[in-house]
Amino acid sequence: MAQGSVQVTHTGTARWRRRAGEYDCLASALEAAADGDVLFIAPGTYRENVVVARDVTLRGAEGAVGPVRIAPAEGIALTVRASATVIDLQIEGQDSAAPALLVEDGAPDLSDLRITTRSAVGIEVRGTGSRPTVRRCAVDNPGGVGISVLDGAGGVFEDCEVVAAGQSGVAVHGGGHPRLERCRVHHTSGAGLSLTGEGSTLDAVDCEVYEIRGAGVQVAACAAGRLTGCRVHRTSGDGVVLDTDAVLALDRCDIHDVPENGVDLRSRSVLTLTRSTVRRFGRNGLSVWDPGTRAEAEDCEIRDSTGDYPAVWVSDGATASLGSCRVREVPDALFVLDRGSRVDVVDSDLSQVRNTAVSVRDGATAHLEDCRVREAATGAWFRDHGSGGTLTGCTFDATATGVIVTKGADPTVRDCTVSSPVEAGFYVSAGGRGTFDDCRVTDSAGYGFHVIDGCRTTLARCRTERCARGGYQFAEDGPVSEGCTSDESAALLAGVSRAVPGTVPGAAATVPAVRPAAPRVAVPAQRSSEEPGPVGAGSEPVRGSTTVLGELDALVGLESVKREVRALTDMIEVGRRRQEAGLKAASVRRHLVFTGSPGTGKTTVARLYGEILASLGVLERGHLVEVSRVDLVGEHIGSTAIRTQEAFDRARGGVLFIDEAYALSPEDSGRDFGREAIDTLVKLMEDHREAVVVIVAGYTAEMERFLTVNPGVASRFSRTITFGDYAPEELLRIVEQQAEEHEYRIGEGAAEALLTYFTAIPKGPAFGNGRTARQTFEAMVERHAGRVAQLRDPSTDDLTLLYPEDLPELP
Repeated sequence: MAQGSVQVTHTGTARWRRRAGEYDCLASALEAAADGDVLFIAPGTYRENVVVARDVTLRGAEGAVGPVRIAPAEGIALTVRASATVIDLQIEGQDSAAPALLVEDGAPDLSDLRITTRSAVGIEVRGTGSRPTVRRCAVDNPGGVGISVLDGAGGVFEDCEVVAAGQSGVAVHGGGHPRLERCRVHHTSGAGLSLTGEGSTLDAVDCEVYEIRGAGVQVAACAAGRLTGCRVHRTSGDGVVLDTDAVLALDRCDIHDVPENGVDLRSRSVLTLTRSTVRRFGRNGLSVWDPGTRAEAEDCEIRDSTGDYPAVWVSDGATASLGSCRVREVPDALFVLDRGSRVDVVDSDLSQVRNTAVSVRDGATAHLEDCRVREAATGAWFRDHGSGGTLTGCTFDATATGVIVTKGADPTVRDCTVSSPVEAGFYVSAGGRGTFDDCRVTDSAGYGFHVIDGCRTTLARCRTERCARGGYQFAEDGPVSEGCTSDESAALLAGVSRAVPGTVPGAAATVPAVRPAAPRVAVPAQRSSEEPGPVGAGSEPVRGSTTVLGELDALVGLESVKREVRALTDMIEVGRRRQEAGLKAASVRRHLVFTGSPGTGKTTVARLYGEILASLGVLERGHLVEVSRVDLVGEHIGSTAIRTQEAFDRARGGVLFIDEAYALSPEDSGRDFGREAIDTLVKLMEDHREAVVVIVAGYTAEMERFLTVNPGVASRFSRTITFGDYAPEELLRIVEQQAEEHEYRIGEGAAEALLTYFTAIPKGPAFGNGRTARQTFEAMVERHAGRVAQLRDPSTDDLTLLYPEDLPELP
């Protein structure tokens, strides 16, 4: 065959037809060919607009060297309108308004084609009669779309590649419905796969979409798709986007290395995600927006966030459900907000979460069942009024705090367990509510249940074990507790954890019901220290300073603390009398720093200090509002100042007690918002210096660092009171007080054994001072019970005397 010639081999049955012919152009050869004929095309460049309207075969000449190029100067290079076969050709187009290869009708078989062009479209399939099978074809079209299927067309694309596209790699619209198998789409300037319009569908199996300048997969305007075993990665935008009634199913897909959202859907779109992975994403792994939008994930994994955003974001009335999923190594796991938004999570794992595993706010709801949360700063946080939901059968392990409820949120928590929290198992503050049934806290480094600010929380049949600061810490005027137990003897009355006369401590000690007390009324200024405050209807009197100071003096140890508080009280009292005599009173800065180890009575002294100031008329109410970092520091710009202001307002007329205040300024703070809380607090203390007394507390060394964070901090706190560790003799006295209160006696040799025990006990970070003494007494009572229970007819001495053998082993 001559270069640039076409040989037609006829396969017709008519005897009169020539068996073969050779033509100098494709147009002539096609005109002479009939259905079933084969056109062998010699290597060369054919500057023709080729139209195939018969069921013929076009292919390169057998044994020929060099490509067959169809490259007209303008228009469509190759148009197929029949069930033809086209093999091993190179198609080149130059028309920005036309496709390089157009399939308009029939079911042609297109194999091993190379479309290298700058056309509007590389391969375009259109019309309801078009159903091509395209195999091993490559499209390189920096001028436009790689492959376009529209106007009701279908077709199957196998092992094809869109090498580069100036717009979308594969575009489906106008009711197109192709199937892609083992295809690769990469280095496009638009979406990798784009589906638009009602009736438009795409089925992609084992395909790969990568190096995309835009979204990897985009489905919009009532289009629908299904991706099975596909990979989407290295995009400049979102991995997958659904918008406006789009529907997409992803099965066994892997979406990774995207700088924005892994999957983003909104405007009533629906996503079904099964056995898939979303990883290394810059914003949300899965974000769901708008009423009617719904995402369902089953047996999926979302992990390895590279940004500072929640892994799963549900807002504006959208819903999402996760079943048997795993979310790990992310800043926040689930964030659901806005009224009408809802997330349902069943049998899923949330782990290695830098901030909050489940965050619910602005009236949203979250329902978790049989889920496991591990290694998170906060397990679940119900943040504000109208926010709620349920936690059922969930476990929280190695969190700073298991569950937080604040600002009027009202979840129901059933049969949940918090293990090894750093701060508290369950923490309720700032008007939070919540119902906790059959819940358990073990091995807390802080409290088991910590309820402050008079929160109307209900606890039933809850249990705490081995909680370092105490099983239950309740504020007055707040929670209701029924049928709760602890392995410590402390019960809760009037905001402090203390033993109740008549209860027998031990492994199954019961926490008595605690019901709200009536609030106190405001106390007028310039009251004598000897007078109690007035009693109003349904209120309690504020005690006189002499009575409160007497309670302070009754505390074991703390001699230097008592002297400091008395000195302050004396200065305030003398100042009051000088004012009454018409003299100037010395200015006394009342804000304090409490430093020392846990269990040394800092919170108790802060509460008594507030009462003293109220009895002297310095403060209006003298109540204590206890907060920590979690109550003050927000997760978004501006929210920290709002929270700090709200906490300050709750303390107006009393004492704002900030425990572990140094946590507001961690040494590796980076982008932490804690410093904003400090700055806001300093300004509020200056602007409202007479309204609130602020006490910051924590370990000595850490508090020294805290005082250097802001130049105004040290100047606001003029006095530091150090709470020293209890001496062995003082710890013995606490045990003796506990024994007396619970009608036990220290038997012969037990006092000496206790002194030896308290001298030898390690004084490391886990040492709880007074709490350690109480826990030691409780352990003695438990061992005593085990010993006496073996006696057939124990005497009164047997039932009351504690001996050296009742002491626990040293930790």
